[in-house]
Amino acid sequence: MLRLRFLTWDVKDTLLRLRRPVGESYAAEARAHGIRVQPEALTRSYREAYGAQSRLFPNYGQGQGLSSQQWWVDVVKQTFRLSGVHEEGVITRMAENLYHDFCSAGNWEVLPGADETLSQCCQRGFRMGVVSNFDKRLEKILSQSNLRHHFEFVLTSEETGFAKPDGRIFQKALRLSGVPPEQVAHVGDDYTRDYMAARAVGMHGFLLRAAGQSAEPEVPPEHVLPRLSHLLTLIEKG
Repeated sequence: MLRLRFLTWDVKDTLLRLRRPVGESYAAEARAHGIRVQPEALTRSYREAYGAQSRLFPNYGQGQGLSSQQWWVDVVKQTFRLSGVHEEGVITRMAENLYHDFCSAGNWEVLPGADETLSQCCQRGFRMGVVSNFDKRLEKILSQSNLRHHFEFVLTSEETGFAKPDGRIFQKALRLSGVPPEQVAHVGDDYTRDYMAARAVGMHGFLLRAAGQSAEPEVPPEHVLPRLSHLLTLIEKG
């Protein structure tokens, strides 16, 4: 059995996921303003806008004079422009509405088995925290999703100034936990940002891989979670 005392968790697509594709949410907001845009076109435009903004202003523009809210509002506005919407006043209102909408649990759902697994981990005596590439809205989203109480701390890339796979965000988590890295494991769905980054600072790692997803060959099977509910079994076998 692994001698673990602390678990850190990724959030997006590990504990929570969007209830519907981004393009559908944006299209619904556009319809409320009398504008028709295909959800698929908005999804494509969103990916383009998000990618460009991330390259120009990494980690929500931290250190470059942007707030995370302005960063996201700019992404949403550019998404609509790329989809052929050019009424700037309407675009601004829609972007601000969508920013606040995504603060609420109404746009997020807890992944199957997440709450049960977190509760079981608490019952087994594991202390826990969050390490996520997310902005300041995460605290509110976790609270509204009834998950916040499981965690001693919620570390976001916006708060720390470092985004995974930068090891400094994990080192901050280790300092907050007060536990040596060999007694800490991180759980996430991204091979580079979660699994490898945690292991690089001496932590253990578990990689969530849903059925049908192929795991990277260098990840031992005992580190791969087909479902979150397998976590405690893998810890006990380790």
